Amino acid sequence: MSSSSSGTDPLTAVGRLLWGRSLPPGPLVSAVRFSWSAAWHLMMRQLAPSDPAGSYSRPSGTFGSVPDRYLRNPSTARLHLYVALPCPWAHRTLIVRALRNLEPQIPVSVAAPGSDGSWEFPGGREIDGRDLIPGPDRANGRRTLREVYGMRRGGYDGRATVPMLWDVERREVVCNESYDIIDFFNSAAFDGSSGLDLSPPELKREIEEWNRVIYSNVNNGVYRCGFAQSQEAYDVAVNELFTTLDMLESHLSTSRYLCGDVLTLADVCLFTTLIRFDLAYNVLFKCTKKKLLEYPNLHAYTRDIYQIPKVAETCNLEAIVDGYYRTLFPLNPDHFLQLSFS
Repeated sequence: MSSSSSGTDPLTAVGRLLWGRSLPPGPLVSAVRFSWSAAWHLMMRQLAPSDPAGSYSRPSGTFGSVPDRYLRNPSTARLHLYVALPCPWAHRTLIVRALRNLEPQIPVSVAAPGSDGSWEFPGGREIDGRDLIPGPDRANGRRTLREVYGMRRGGYDGRATVPMLWDVERREVVCNESYDIIDFFNSAAFDGSSGLDLSPPELKREIEEWNRVIYSNVNNGVYRCGFAQSQEAYDVAVNELFTTLDMLESHLSTSRYLCGDVLTLADVCLFTTLIRFDLAYNVLFKCTKKKLLEYPNLHAYTRDIYQIPKVAETCNLEAIVDGYYRTLFPLNPDHFLQLSFS
């Protein structure tokens, strides 16, 4: 039973014209392999800077620590939060903003991944600020997040990252470090905020210790796996990740949250990685030793936090999958090729 030549795609037709049904010649295969490897390393150096050993080195935010003037009287400032739904670091800020009832005080604009991987604001209808879907820039009317950063005095030519807290009146970046933002949201005395304290004084030291372990080995650990540029760097990262997940699984067998029965900022930070684990990190970032589903306590812990009122509304699983698999081209080149040649 022969196949019809009319159904052959153009690339296959060209290949058969050049080489018939035999394999491409060795020199061509070697040249393509070399070109792809060089291009991959070039893109990865821009997307994910690494140290000499090939380990991912996350760039620090340019605007860390919320200035004291905002801590003293936060409700007098016109603050605006910029986020993107796939990003776990931005997701932290949405959860704390929701749990602290800060939606009226801190409006939000939701960016989406552009074709070049940068954050942009889709055009279209104006959306209600309570709708956490990508839409227009509701503070400045800009097309991209880079343009917003560029509005600050003195301009800006660094990485335009989310989350980013913006002072509308001063036209200035307040902070773009996620933990500093959630700590500010939790501790500052906003008018109308809830009485929930996610960092009680008696637990601060314990929270800091959990964050030290979770940030390096889990939050950033999944990226160290996915963005590793050497086998050795990957092996170290994946071992530290799953050793820590095993430890957390054991700890949560006797504790509802990380610090006992009290939900804290450390739980928020862990949750935003876990909710993405099976969707993205297990496959795309090659964190394949186990799925979250295979950790009964961690999985139950994730479900528990998801079911806290207002948390589920901050979780857009479709946007997470779309953002990771469409945007991180060097990790998922097949999807890029399907888009390019479809």
